[in-house]
Amino acid sequence: MLFVIIGRDGPKGKSLRPGLRAAHLDHVRHFEAGGHVALAGPFTDGKGSLLVVRFRTIEQAHAMADADPYLTGGVFESVEVHPFLRVFPETPPKATLQ
Repeated sequence: MLFVIIGRDGPKGKSLRPGLRAAHLDHVRHFEAGGHVALAGPFTDGKGSLLVVRFRTIEQAHAMADADPYLTGGVFESVEVHPFLRVFPETPPKATLQ
């Protein structure tokens, strides 16, 4: 199942982000290696980030979001996790779930 994770930057996000970037990327890479990350990246307006992830349950998606160094380190002021239904493209990419 797909989930969207939206991390919204807090007032200190811009200044905290550089120091936490490597840890955040390692966190996302860990889940990418398990086949869980469909896409991820920052909003170009500097207001946060978006991840589209694959998990069996919303609890697993929340666990990933809650452990992100950008959240625990204060870059993200808040995180939203929503179930997501992909409609396009109509042919889904190959994925494995763990």
